[in-house]
Amino acid sequence: MLTDMQIAIIGGDARQLEIIRKLTELDAKLSLIGFEQLDHAFSGATKEKIADLDFSQLDAIILPVAGTNLEGNVDTIFSNEKVILLEDKIKKTPPHCVIFSGITNAYLTGITDRANRTLVQLFKRDDVAIYNSIPTVEGTIMMAIQHTDFTIHGSNVTVLGLGRVGMSVARTFHLLGAKVSVGARKSEHIARITEMALTPFHLDDMNKWVKDTDILINTIPHPVVNANVISKMPAHTLIIDLASKPGGTDFRYAEKRGIKALLAPSLPGIVAPKTAGNILAGVLSNLLQDLYDKRKEIKS
Repeated sequence: MLTDMQIAIIGGDARQLEIIRKLTELDAKLSLIGFEQLDHAFSGATKEKIADLDFSQLDAIILPVAGTNLEGNVDTIFSNEKVILLEDKIKKTPPHCVIFSGITNAYLTGITDRANRTLVQLFKRDDVAIYNSIPTVEGTIMMAIQHTDFTIHGSNVTVLGLGRVGMSVARTFHLLGAKVSVGARKSEHIARITEMALTPFHLDDMNKWVKDTDILINTIPHPVVNANVISKMPAHTLIIDLASKPGGTDFRYAEKRGIKALLAPSLPGIVAPKTAGNILAGVLSNLLQDLYDKRKEIKS
């Protein structure tokens, strides 16, 4: 239980609702910032404006998956008001206060570092990434079906990267009957691709492997699908870029060539927000429980 733990949930989308539900069940005291248009009321949760929030009492701050933008703005779909997280607010928090975000950027890292507060990036955790790969794969399949006029079965699918998402995507498309090739750099990844009965290739040889590709799925957050690579693809190729913004694809050149290229980060929150929210809620509740227990030990 998280009885009397003071937590601010600042901004976010439908995933945050599952986090709110879970934390209220654990008896935490929640301040909801950027939720004034949310009709549902949660026992133990109070809607507030960020200007009225008492940061000095907070044990934890939970931000949306995207954290903030480079100006400190926090996205929220339940408010029309601008929500900005400023450095002076973070500095008012107690030293033990932990800030949770999906990812970070120079702004968010900077204000937490200067305030000497701990920032936890949930999407860097293996458990979150592996759980999230399930709705990500389902969303990728949905997009592949919606934007092609051929079946996945029998198609040539190229997956770039064998990280936690890449592995799940490659395995699932293979099980759906696609002929899957996977590009990687590490020798151990090449070995794993072979063990999975897929076709491996080194990313340096990508130009040779995309000439017959029907669907290319990128998971690498670097500009790997450049103009040179795109120029070798058939005109009917569908590119689905799952990497975090701005993705790893030259979308301008793809459009110029008439190749459909879709940037699709954060698919779990789009195709399965309840599941994605439950994933984050489960991991967050465990992390917060650890913090709560440690604080209790120190006080005793």
